[in-house]
Amino acid sequence: MTLLETDRPALHLEDVVESAADALEGAPAREVVRWAAATFGDRICLTSSMSDAALIHLVSRVKPGIDVLFVDTGYHFAETTGTRDAVEAVYPVNVIDVRPSRTVAEQEAALGPRLYGRNPDLCCHLRKVAPLGRALEGYMAWFSGIRRDETAARRDRRVVEWDRRRGMVKVNPILDWTQEEMDNYIQDNGILVNPLHHDGYPSIGCEPCTRPVAPGEDPRSGRWAGTGKTECGIHL
Repeated sequence: MTLLETDRPALHLEDVVESAADALEGAPAREVVRWAAATFGDRICLTSSMSDAALIHLVSRVKPGIDVLFVDTGYHFAETTGTRDAVEAVYPVNVIDVRPSRTVAEQEAALGPRLYGRNPDLCCHLRKVAPLGRALEGYMAWFSGIRRDETAARRDRRVVEWDRRRGMVKVNPILDWTQEEMDNYIQDNGILVNPLHHDGYPSIGCEPCTRPVAPGEDPRSGRWAGTGKTECGIHL
């Protein structure tokens, strides 16, 4: 039984978000995870791009067996799908592959080849945003690994948010972590990391839209390089 099931009947999710966002601002990541696990029980999941398993490790220590949604776009690097397989083998979680309604071949037959180059926003919507939205419908809340220091669009986010587009709660336990704190957590806990990080890819997306980053460049400059695009749309 979750806290939502034992609280007053008139309690709405928006009320939960408002009070929790204030109470948990600046709280340690593990405390945020504990609150979310106690509040939502099995109605919360975790999403991961398989760039690393830091959030997976953090959450699974509090809530083993949690569903981890991995959006398999059909365009991932082999290293990313390999990391997905390693995560499933190493951590006590239930990895669920989330796929678009069309295969890459079907999409190209309908919309032409290399949509990612001609209209990256549409490609991201069809292969990431829409499939994840459908997969999240069975949950009340989801854990995200976004951090404020990643992009300008994420600086005003809160540790607990109302995801208005999906009508659910979004929990961001590591929102305030710096890259140094992330690196330390990975090293201290022996966290699985996508091997592309060691080849100059500090931020990893789909293979056609991601390039290596030179020393001194913005870590996310290799994503949709030259387009002005900085977000796939999942977190906007």
